[in-house]
Amino acid sequence: MVAVAVLALAPGGSAQLQYGFYKGKCNGTDVEAVVQGIVRAWFWRENPIVAYLLRMQFHECVINGCDGGLLIDGPGTEKTAPPNLSVKGYDVIAAIKTELERRCPGVVSCSDIQILATRDAVALGGGAAYSVRTGRRDRRRSTVSDVKLPAPEYTAAQTTAYYGRLGLSAFDTVLLLGAHTVGATHCSVIKPRLYSYGGRPGATDPGMDPSYAFVFKKYVCPNVPSSDNTIVFLDDQWSALKVDNQYYKNLQLRRGVLPCDQNLYNDGSTRWIVDLLANNSGLFTSLFPQALIKLSEVNVLTGTQGEIRKVCNKFN
Repeated sequence: MVAVAVLALAPGGSAQLQYGFYKGKCNGTDVEAVVQGIVRAWFWRENPIVAYLLRMQFHECVINGCDGGLLIDGPGTEKTAPPNLSVKGYDVIAAIKTELERRCPGVVSCSDIQILATRDAVALGGGAAYSVRTGRRDRRRSTVSDVKLPAPEYTAAQTTAYYGRLGLSAFDTVLLLGAHTVGATHCSVIKPRLYSYGGRPGATDPGMDPSYAFVFKKYVCPNVPSSDNTIVFLDDQWSALKVDNQYYKNLQLRRGVLPCDQNLYNDGSTRWIVDLLANNSGLFTSLFPQALIKLSEVNVLTGTQGEIRKVCNKFN
């Protein structure tokens, strides 16, 4: 029953998306093979590309759907919103677009490139290979005021409600946050848990494993301004570049870095899902792609809607 729920098409997803949409449309070129080859080459040079592309898909698809809006340069665009200033991976998307435009101009959308590239990166990072439907078109809209992303301090109820408005279930939501297995943040984001929990100076979140908090305070994020920009992995460092279920095991140990992550285990309505995924690595591997697919089909444009951009960082 869980797999069926995850596979269900989210509202806004379109039946016009197809598997192999570009077959025979790119002058004899296998579009998906081109994407895969470039992502693979990039991966061997820069392993974090897995985290970059997963984060890009999240920040892209939860705002007006998977429409390429995040890729647009210029003042007042989605890219300029504070949460998006640290998004990376634009260069690999641009490289793929350049190569596909050389082979078949005006055929492959930037939004499809994002989804295909993320899929290939997940597989290279140790996740399962999976198929995605394509045929998206790029929206002629990118506005900073549209960007309203979930906050690091969200409760489980707030997090599931946020994704629920996209047609995603609580199970989908917990699966999607598993992307934090390759994620990172900065000390400035988690210092309130370490030094001023609940607005009380010097208070540490009692929900965090005390030994874990000690290590963070002494070695990773000391309470000095110079540590604010220090990078913190959301997973144990030895698996921070690998798509696996260690993230959920960390939550069981009260070692979730972001409050929104740990809150998934603190809340009984989602704890059982964390336990299920923590205790069965194969289950996360098989279901994580299905949640990504569901996210990738939220509110897409197809047919004659939108456009196929010539370059991904500006409208035609």
